[in-house]
Amino acid sequence: MMRSLWTAASGMVGQQFNIDTISNNLSNVNTTGFKKQRAEFEDLLYQTLLMAGTPATEVTEVPTGIQVGHGVKVAATQKMFQQGSLQATENKLDLALEGEGFFKIQLYDGTMAYTRDGSFKVDSNRQVVTSSGYLLEPPIVLPENFIMDTLSISQTGRVTVKIVGEDDPIEVGQLEIYRFVNPAGLSSIGGNLYKTTPASGEEIPGQPGIEGMARTHQGFLEMSNVKIVEEMVNMIVAQRAYEVNSKAIQTSDSMLGTAIGLKRG
Repeated sequence: MMRSLWTAASGMVGQQFNIDTISNNLSNVNTTGFKKQRAEFEDLLYQTLLMAGTPATEVTEVPTGIQVGHGVKVAATQKMFQQGSLQATENKLDLALEGEGFFKIQLYDGTMAYTRDGSFKVDSNRQVVTSSGYLLEPPIVLPENFIMDTLSISQTGRVTVKIVGEDDPIEVGQLEIYRFVNPAGLSSIGGNLYKTTPASGEEIPGQPGIEGMARTHQGFLEMSNVKIVEEMVNMIVAQRAYEVNSKAIQTSDSMLGTAIGLKRG
């Protein structure tokens, strides 16, 4: 059987995965804090038919050798953590991060996750939570009789609010931001959340806007960093690559048909 059939088939499988990745990016173009992915590929094993450096004569050697590749495979999916654009919302509990870092979230089972989605809410216990009800860490609990319109969160994460009958605002909490040596090593678990892995390293806590940490912007949300035009171009390239691999399979099939049709005269 011709190698090219399997080689081209691996190319089609690879480009299908590429289209899957692009489709996920496009489907999340309006997802708050979403970071696009990039599919990365590497070539498969090579069959060496003639080793480079093999003696050709007593005084010469083969300069390049002969190797035949066997196609392509997916090597990695890289999360691209470039800054997304900021959109003004005028919501007091919307927070956008500008720079490196994540908010820390406590899940229902007590484990921790991280997110760039700053669309926070206040629950019935006056706790600041995510849209799914996960607690922000460290926890911020607003006082009784607080006035929402007076809630203020500085770029360094200081949270203050006024309560009914008081003229001066009171401090109710301090936001913390967490960054990682290798954020691309974080594991996406859905819901705009990430979890640590051995590749990401341990969290590095810090105060917003200090020592390289992201600054917080109240009344803004960070939008997805997906660029539609870029993804459409990538889709066209992937489609054409898929087509040309299918043509290679058709050509190999035609060549096999020609060989099968040979008869002795």
